[in-house]
This record gives sequence, structure tokens and C-alpha cells, in this order.
Amino acid sequence: MTAAVIDGITILKNEPLSKYTFTRTGGPADQLAFPRRVEEVAALVQYADEQGLPITVIGNASNLIVRDGGIRGLTLILTQMDHITVSGDQVTAQAGARLIDTTEAAYRAGLSDFEFACGIPGSIGGAVYMNAGAYGGEIKDILTAATVLTKAGELKHYDNAAMAFSYRHSLVQDTGDVVLEATFQMTPAPKPDIRARMDKLNARRASKQPLEYPSCGSVFKRPVGHYVGPMIQQAGLQGHKIGGAQISMKHAGFIVNINHATATDYMAMIRYVQKNVLAKFGVQLEPEVRIMGTEQTL
Repeated sequence: MTAAVIDGITILKNEPLSKYTFTRTGGPADQLAFPRRVEEVAALVQYADEQGLPITVIGNASNLIVRDGGIRGLTLILTQMDHITVSGDQVTAQAGARLIDTTEAAYRAGLSDFEFACGIPGSIGGAVYMNAGAYGGEIKDILTAATVLTKAGELKHYDNAAMAFSYRHSLVQDTGDVVLEATFQMTPAPKPDIRARMDKLNARRASKQPLEYPSCGSVFKRPVGHYVGPMIQQAGLQGHKIGGAQISMKHAGFIVNINHATATDYMAMIRYVQKNVLAKFGVQLEPEVRIMGTEQTL
């Protein structure tokens, strides 16, 4: 690994992304930077444009697989942009703020409606990008505005309708805009009631999900009329291993890294599950996890 400095911003060269992903897998980023302010994101976007480099943006890397060949061009990890503010019944958080921290800020302010995300390990930017959801709630239910930076370096502000949210989808998946900040509308509620809901959901998550192993979270989108975990179980796949990756014995909708798994192991397991579930149920599973980067070459 080497480093360069552009406009006061350190850019790491050939940095292993396995150091940052929740699966603990992933090849190197050609160039990697951790912007701390909107101005630095803009400077890096301009730098990439001048150099002809593609840009990849990563948040907390919790629902992400980076292939073993790594990522070409410039990769931005936004975790240092994590400021959270509360104003009245609204919470505004920068893209790198953790969902867990943002829901705690809402709780401390006596604001409800964000409890569904209290245990999700991702970031605000990633949550907006994929319209993250759990336990009956989704980002689309509470977002009032999002600030983004376009590929041309222009700041834009989108309201909820403009974000075109649908199941695990938002406008920025199509435009390539970089989410910088989001504002959420909350409902005042007694703090003990909010905490009780958060504690209940966190206990439910801990009892059902394999939090003790590295993973990329829920791997597949839920097909209409079906549940992924039970289908994988009924296909006899739970516990199956490929390399160091295993279909979790605790929740079949998760693939866990039990022994130095590679992204190639993960991708092989995804294809294996898709093939077998399609054969048994006639259902084509679609990944929910974000997959990026290039395959490793020999």
C-alpha cells in the first residue's frame, strides 16, 4: 500500500477492502479515500473526472460483497462524514452516520418511527441508496429530503417523492448520485416506549440472526409470496459450506464467514442457492446484497 495527497486529502493506493467490509472479504481498491466534508467529496469527484477514473461509493460496507479482484478507479468510504443533528421533530444525518447511532439520537430526543432500524449495522447513505428496511419499516416511510452530489459535481436536493423509492431501490441507484445527507420526519413519543421497542427489536435480531460471525446481512430480496430462509431450509441447503463460507445454521437467509472465506466463496454460494431454490420452487432469488468489483485473475 502507498499513499498520495490530493488537495490535502490522503488517497491510499491498492488498499485491501477486506479491512472495511463486514464479510472481511474483498480485493484492493486502486485508490481509496475517506472524505470528511462535502467539499472534499466534491474535490475527489472532480479529481476522478480529470483523471478519467470511475467512482465507487461505500458506506459502512455491511450489506456489501466486494469481489476478490477489487475495485478499479477511485473508491470513497464516507464513514468519517457522520454528523447527526436534531431540530424539532426532524433528524438530519450525514451519509456516513451509522443507522444505530442515528436511531439512538432520535431516541434521546424523544422521537419515534426510526426504531425499525435500531439494529441495522449500515450507514445512512447506504440505507437511503437501497431503501433499507426491517420489521415493517423502511427508509421511504420517514425520509423527507436527501442531499446528493451528482457525477457532474452539482449539489441537488430531493424530496421523498423525487427519490422514487421502491422495495430495496431508490433513484440514486439509477443516477449514480452520491448521497451526502438525509433528513427524517419523526413523531414525538415517550422515551421509555421508544426504548422498549428498540430493546424488543434488538433482542429479536440477536435471537434470529448470526451476529457472532462476519456476514453481509440478508443476502436475498424477499420474493413475492415467499420467505427466503424457509425455502433454503426446505431445499436442504442450511449449513452447506463452500470454502470458508457457510449458509448460517441460525438463519438460512444469511451467509457467514466461518473460516477465512473469500468473496469468490460468497459468490459461489449465492449461485448455488439460486440454482437449488429455482429447481425446487421455481423461484428466482435476486440478491439484496450489493455486489461490486472485479473477479480475481490468476
